[in-house]
Amino acid sequence: MTKEILTPSIRNLLEKIYPNRIKDDFLIRIQNLLDQYKEQIPAPSPIALNQTDSFLITYGDQFQQSGELPLQTLRRFCKDYLQGIVTGIHILPFFPYTSDDGFSVKDYLRVNPELGDWNDIEEIASDFRLMVDAVINHCSSQHIWFQKFLTGEHPYINYFICVPSQTDLSSVVRPRTSPLLTPFETTHGIKYLWTTFSADQIDLNFKSQELLLEILQILFEYVKHGAQVIRLDAIAYLWKEIGTPCIHLPQTHWIIQLFRAVLNVIAPYVYLITETNVPHTENLSYFGDGYNEAQMVYNFALPPLVLHAIQRGDASYLTRWASHLSLPSSQVTFFNFLASHDGIGINPVAGILPEIEINFLIETTQQLGGYISYKNNANGLQVPYELNINYLDALGDPLLKVSLDTQMRRFMVAQAIMLAFQGVPGIYVHSLLGSRGWADGVKMTGQKRAVNRQKFSDTTIRQELSTTHSLRTLIFSEYSQLLKARASSAAFHPQGTQKILDLSGQLFAFERISPQSKQRVLCLHNVSNQELIIQIPKEYRSVQWNDLLHPKRPVFSNLSSLQLSPYQFFWLEMSNGK
Repeated sequence: MTKEILTPSIRNLLEKIYPNRIKDDFLIRIQNLLDQYKEQIPAPSPIALNQTDSFLITYGDQFQQSGELPLQTLRRFCKDYLQGIVTGIHILPFFPYTSDDGFSVKDYLRVNPELGDWNDIEEIASDFRLMVDAVINHCSSQHIWFQKFLTGEHPYINYFICVPSQTDLSSVVRPRTSPLLTPFETTHGIKYLWTTFSADQIDLNFKSQELLLEILQILFEYVKHGAQVIRLDAIAYLWKEIGTPCIHLPQTHWIIQLFRAVLNVIAPYVYLITETNVPHTENLSYFGDGYNEAQMVYNFALPPLVLHAIQRGDASYLTRWASHLSLPSSQVTFFNFLASHDGIGINPVAGILPEIEINFLIETTQQLGGYISYKNNANGLQVPYELNINYLDALGDPLLKVSLDTQMRRFMVAQAIMLAFQGVPGIYVHSLLGSRGWADGVKMTGQKRAVNRQKFSDTTIRQELSTTHSLRTLIFSEYSQLLKARASSAAFHPQGTQKILDLSGQLFAFERISPQSKQRVLCLHNVSNQELIIQIPKEYRSVQWNDLLHPKRPVFSNLSSLQLSPYQFFWLEMSNGK
């Protein structure tokens, strides 16, 4: 009988995760879950991601209007301003929570009533591709599962990780400086619980098969309510084994592959994206073999490398790193971003930037009024982990006191690099709308990451966007033009390729090529404050070029050199399609 239950790939993964522990009842329950949701989830045929796609990253209550639920305000703003500009909305955790701005989830299956309800989520999903967070490494200490754990109820006593307080955990990789174990009073005495991120974020125990069934149902519910992309938050820490680093363990990869396999059964159009703020080579492992794990991974090395290139006026490190990038298949790609609700991670550029250059970024951030977050190393020492600063502010110059106009041009060349780079763009709302840092938020909350988490009055932001020549208007307008230019050429298709060109240390240059090689775009970005005259490689001189960013300009013919002013960039498409 068991041979007919589940697909071989799903069964094989379960056997890897739970060797010699799989029983027919467990397999039947998974199969029943799949059958149940295959009936509930519609079978649409969404268009695969292409060059028109980009995602806005935003909180559910980012736009606030008196008398209106925030998710409704968000949908109205996005429909009014973003249709035809972005195609997807990543709403950061919109569930009931107790801390960490939503990343300590109290109930995975409800929408925070202060934001709206599932109908509001489905309305947004009807207008845009919806990305939903699966915050499944941990849950809130107020989650019903943990409350039942505290009273000793089955099966919840196995949903969390109890560790004797004197256990040697020195080999565990830490992303925070807070204690790894937190004591809690239970009906069976004090228990020490694994808490990777904070005392209010209790790590889940995926060794429990009952927990795995709960998580699968949660993922399926998100798809049922319209999710086309599921972001696996902090997924690298999912599986724990005492005596190991407890990061990137094989079981973690097998569980992600299991998610992919079951979603292929009920909703093969759904994309998985892994959020792993780790050194770049480790990050790439979440593609699996290119077919069996995440379809996208966050390109965490890109934000600090672009920032470094512009702050130094030298793209050498960025060019060298990009020239060695490769993907395991044409079915996967990067999720590119520069700013987020978190900070600019510096862990991902370990081994890419020398320590002296990483220290330069840290010192520059502090000089510009930003903050530094730390983590604990295995030896107990605290080391810098991320830069907490608004990305526009991060591109200031503490020595030269550059004008706001120059700072904006530095900001836009950074965004152009991200948008043109191979992958799918993720645009944080504060970048799209030209925000500055929120220092008062850090003082109010005591949290460094609050510097980039200010919420908007819907009325105020609309007024600012209607003000001619305001910073918000200028950045939003130019950003919109970049996104439209990107969407106009299949060369920017996420399954297309790119060829890095080393033409000058002050220039980040590459060619983007469409999947069928019919469209080609030469992308040239001056990261310096110097005027450049670039010699065009011979292979590109005998063709005509259309300026994607200024389509009304005459075509460039027989182009042997090109002059770029400080922070200027060109996207030139071969007009003959060769």
